[in-house]
Amino acid sequence: MVENVKPIASTWCPGCGDFGTLASVKKAALELGIPNHELVLVGGIGCSGGIHNFLDMNGLHALHGRLLAQAVGVKLANPKLTVIAAGGDGDGYAIGMGHFMHAFKKNASILYLVMNNETYGLTKGQASPTSQLGFEGNVENPFDAMLTALSIPVPNYLARTFSGDPKHMTQVLVEALQFNRENKGFAFVEDLSPCVTYNDTFKEWRAKVQDLAKLPGYDPTDRAKTFQMCLDTIAQGKIPIGVMHRPKEASAEAAALELKLLPDRIGPAAVDIDLGSNRAAYEKLLRAVA
Repeated sequence: MVENVKPIASTWCPGCGDFGTLASVKKAALELGIPNHELVLVGGIGCSGGIHNFLDMNGLHALHGRLLAQAVGVKLANPKLTVIAAGGDGDGYAIGMGHFMHAFKKNASILYLVMNNETYGLTKGQASPTSQLGFEGNVENPFDAMLTALSIPVPNYLARTFSGDPKHMTQVLVEALQFNRENKGFAFVEDLSPCVTYNDTFKEWRAKVQDLAKLPGYDPTDRAKTFQMCLDTIAQGKIPIGVMHRPKEASAEAAALELKLLPDRIGPAAVDIDLGSNRAAYEKLLRAVA
């Protein structure tokens, strides 16, 4: 018997930035009218990775650093599903870096939502790949995921949000999920989500975030221009947020569907494997390998 597991109460610390992310995911799914049974959230390891436990939808707890591989697998198995991979900066930009880099190139129509708090919150506040110089003795410059994403010439949807502005985050997630649902490719959204226990940056980030859409010359279809705007914003001591890339060109997936190269898009999860209706095909296969 399959039991319908209901959401549990959040185990996050009061005031955690991830609550803003949780609320925005709910609102975005509701605004798009996505049925619960068609929505899958693959969670990573860490505080943020438990987000699927607090939502009434299909959820999967992935291996550490492997949530993108498993999320792509879910999407390939049943392309009709709307798939979100959600994890933290430690999970995604450290042990998960290999999958992170290749996800842009693969360009599968899933949403990767990273809650970046610049620390390993679950394991008590060690420096993560995005931690600032001096944090807990960190001597390395922080990794900037958005600059990396912008440097990969693939038609992905790219954006950064801040948990202190859930209204803006909801708008971005609605657009990102719609991008996925139209088979346009991979959407990457990094949410600045402070850890109030080990690295409370709410006040600092609220003063520093700069929505690029409010700056003159903003053009999210121009990858090189946005990259330079990010560099200029960082040089001014600000943190660039907003939609960084909204591609004009079609993804390989969208082009294949338009050309009817992928006409059924059923996926192995929905394929009829009943013995009676497939006996002839099975017998042919067995004869071929005998």
